[in-house]
Amino acid sequence: MDFLPDFRSCHQAFRAAVEADDLDAVEALLAEDVVFTSPVVFKPYRGKAITAAILRAVARVFEDFRYERAIGDPDGRDHALLFSARVGDREIGGCDFLHLDADGRIDELTVMVRPLSGAQALQAAMSAQFENIAREAQEAGAASDG
Repeated sequence: MDFLPDFRSCHQAFRAAVEADDLDAVEALLAEDVVFTSPVVFKPYRGKAITAAILRAVARVFEDFRYERAIGDPDGRDHALLFSARVGDREIGGCDFLHLDADGRIDELTVMVRPLSGAQALQAAMSAQFENIAREAQEAGAASDG
């Protein structure tokens, strides 16, 4: 019998790991070739190391983060997790769109946020994290190569 991945457990595990601030568990759910699309930059980021580094920075930037609900077929490969958070004095509403590959790992993660003032606050806060993001991604890439 062919192995059939449990798509339900991956998005639930992602949500639980994010809510527990367990970023190692989040990283373990990412496919090596994951594509992360940010709400505040044009081009997508490709690869597990950079995506994990970005998610770690987001965890440092977001305050009062909480998932509000999930949308999608529980057994399907596409999931939407609606969240709320704060960046400084700006309230943000957003959505994490997850797509799972054939192995049940996250191969696409797209984030959208609103309102514009919240997205601008997020962009400014993430820009301040850029050096940390680049360093963490480089260190993770070097560790996986060695």
